[in-house]
Amino acid sequence: MKAVRSDGRRREESCATNPVTPAIRKSRGHEAHLAIQAFNVPPGGEWTIGQPGWTVALVSGGNGYCLTSKGHVELPTGSMLLLSDHSPMVIRASLLGEMSLRTFGIIPSRLPGLITVGEQEFLKGAAVQSHNLIRLELPESPLAGRLKELCAGPNPPVSLLLRLQLLQVFVEALGGVRPAASPPPNSADARKRLQDLLQTVAPSELAEMTLCELARRAGCTARHASRIFSELTGMSFREKRAEIRMNHARELLAGGNSKVVDVALESGYKSLSLFNLTFSRRFGVSPGLWRKKNGTSAHRASPRSLKFSGTTRS
Repeated sequence: MKAVRSDGRRREESCATNPVTPAIRKSRGHEAHLAIQAFNVPPGGEWTIGQPGWTVALVSGGNGYCLTSKGHVELPTGSMLLLSDHSPMVIRASLLGEMSLRTFGIIPSRLPGLITVGEQEFLKGAAVQSHNLIRLELPESPLAGRLKELCAGPNPPVSLLLRLQLLQVFVEALGGVRPAASPPPNSADARKRLQDLLQTVAPSELAEMTLCELARRAGCTARHASRIFSELTGMSFREKRAEIRMNHARELLAGGNSKVVDVALESGYKSLSLFNLTFSRRFGVSPGLWRKKNGTSAHRASPRSLKFSGTTRS
């Protein structure tokens, strides 16, 4: 955590109520997701977002300011902020005392069973387009009050119900997941059909499709479907399927004790060697070494909502 002293010099200082977690620092590991983090910012100290995706922050004690390119906003105790990792802003504690924060992160790619591919792309685009503070809720707002209740106590219990409630707070703060609607083209347009498909299909279902199946549902040739898919998502169909499978595999490795071969099968890979090769190319280490570094912790639960057939298809 970077803290700024009154003389302007920087020093490294731990600002955690408990030991600082990877979610507070910019970590290359498995970032905390839908888990409440508690820490303090010393008088005059600063805090910036240290993980990818979205962050919801609650000022649980003290006062401070949110510094943006458009000026500063006062943050009294009880106020709530919605931020993205593309928000060039800093939260600074008052010089009169330390400020306590409770935060939780939301990484859309780790919600494959709850949101569609189109909604994932919408959240990614909304984060990139954010240039400042996304939303500020004052202490008297019902949403900020609800988050305060969820964060009550020194160590809020980690549970499925708590994660769902935190996710609901995020969605309401964002105003609902509503991808921008495109002008209605000709009903026979393959691009429109593919766009509609991505807005409704679950990532697990997309990972099970072949390119031919995608083309059939879009009503065009496989080559045309491949080109349109790349234009809409910024990556090839094969790359997208691999991304979904690898994200799921990483969740299984981090949150459970299954054998690597079982993780490979549940992630859609019939060949263990192909799974190991694909994983190593994407994350730089083998699945076994990655698990040793990012294994099960108290705030992680084993995700079982995604199920693949156990075969890889091209």
